[in-house]
Amino acid sequence: MTQDLSYVRGADEPPLLEETLGQALDQAAARWGDRLAVISPPQAILWTFSDLAWRANALAAGLVSLGLVPGDRIGIWSPNCAEWTLTQFAAARAGLILVTINPAYRRSEVAYTLNKVGVKALVSAERFKTSDYIGMIEDLAPEVSGAPPADLRAIALPSLRVLIKIGGDPRPGWLDFGDVAEGAASRDPDQLARVAEIGRGLSNRDAINIQFTSGTTGSPKGATLSHRNILNNGLFVGRAMGLLAGDKLCLPVPLYHCFGMVMGNLACLTHGAAMVYPAPVFDPDATLKTVESERCDGLYGVPTMFIAVLGHPDFDAFDVSSLRTGCMAGSPCPVEVMKAVIGRLHMPDVTIAYGMTETSPVSFQTGLEDSLEHRVSTIGRVQPHLEVKIVDETGATTPRGIAGEVCTRGYSVMLGYWDDQERTAECLDQDGWMHTGDLGVIDRAGYGNIVGRIKDMVIRGGENLFPREIEEFLYRHPKVADVQIVGLPDHRYGEELCAWIRLHPGQSADEHDIRAFCDGQIAHHKIPRYIRFVDEFPMTVTGKVQKFVIRQTMIAELALTIDKTA
Repeated sequence: MTQDLSYVRGADEPPLLEETLGQALDQAAARWGDRLAVISPPQAILWTFSDLAWRANALAAGLVSLGLVPGDRIGIWSPNCAEWTLTQFAAARAGLILVTINPAYRRSEVAYTLNKVGVKALVSAERFKTSDYIGMIEDLAPEVSGAPPADLRAIALPSLRVLIKIGGDPRPGWLDFGDVAEGAASRDPDQLARVAEIGRGLSNRDAINIQFTSGTTGSPKGATLSHRNILNNGLFVGRAMGLLAGDKLCLPVPLYHCFGMVMGNLACLTHGAAMVYPAPVFDPDATLKTVESERCDGLYGVPTMFIAVLGHPDFDAFDVSSLRTGCMAGSPCPVEVMKAVIGRLHMPDVTIAYGMTETSPVSFQTGLEDSLEHRVSTIGRVQPHLEVKIVDETGATTPRGIAGEVCTRGYSVMLGYWDDQERTAECLDQDGWMHTGDLGVIDRAGYGNIVGRIKDMVIRGGENLFPREIEEFLYRHPKVADVQIVGLPDHRYGEELCAWIRLHPGQSADEHDIRAFCDGQIAHHKIPRYIRFVDEFPMTVTGKVQKFVIRQTMIAELALTIDKTA
């Protein structure tokens, strides 16, 4: 009878890892010490696993010497770089909770993040010209940095005490990243021993990471993950794609996201593969050059990244024959794109993965044994040690092949949203089931597919965007009386944002006014591409806005088409 219902339990093998992340790094150094662990061509960095373990230990000692204690939150706000990964492992060794901050965030978003979880130390970057991270922090918190306020919108950051800068010239109030590690031993020779003592007192059930994910209502939520959550998810993701010791995995995906720091870095850590960072931010040219020069065995990306790589004007001039495997996740993949990745990029073992930040993130993934048909038309099968069920609106498990909400349970489910019991209880029930808000089906062979979303979420280029957060920001505009945000299909990014805006009586505005209001205050990918000014919204008889009507109207007006997806 159970086989007729949409309930699946993953395999019980291999066994779960029960180490902390620091212990796993020590084991990797002991097992693969001379193998390359980190390759960053832009920085000319080649670190072995022994190098990485030694550097992480030294940085952890430096952080402890600054007065940080287990359980303190340390934020990192930077594009991809070797120092990002070093901070990830050093924080784990010191018992700190790493708060990963989207590099696209701007002042108000960063201030909310730092204050919500009480970040005590912040690592940021000046070397990269992608954004003025240092300047924005100094604008927000002049009392910490010692810089004069340059913006009257400065926001108090009461918990922030330590500022650490990657690269650039000396600045008042900021410690140099290299000095934090290099000076620890000279300040106090016993710091390394203290780090070891801290490590012995940690549990793999302790919180290690807070990742912010926006909600359909209210402000972003801090999904809190444990060592056990993310270390095991990295293990099983790497296993599904056939990652081997000595492989080189090209990671153009952002490290602040689970795709980079868990599916990328921790898959490599648990399999003895090298983490390769082609550029601070995604660049198809740099990605192809790195795959060729480093002879990478694997490549990660959301569908839009693979589309950009395949569409490079000189694609055929690059030698990508070393590629074998990789992972595509973040949003649905057009079938033809998947076929091109397997064929033109020589990635016969590429996998599709599905999950969410709150589940560390992967719940379903295709594997090496799966046929081409399953790889291009499903999200694979349930990962080991996880349970998944599809439920209807009453909470009953649906028959196989019948759509309902995807729920998952097991080691990967988050500890909860930081300091937010109410919203934790909305998605995590008393039996441990995580209610994803996604509509899915499971067929008789156990393969899953996502057919829609209950939550009003838009996925643009692999980024999860939630209309309510953007609507609430636009409500601050003095001329805006009401606003509704929907997602529209887009060939390049999967979806783009569209805003329908109703102005206060007697007011006038144009698209430029709205975008100027957003510029510098919210991330660029949250600024609507399409903006329409309307007198009213389509409503139900009970007074609810019919967003699907807005979407259908815009699709017809713009003559948009929806790509077939896997």
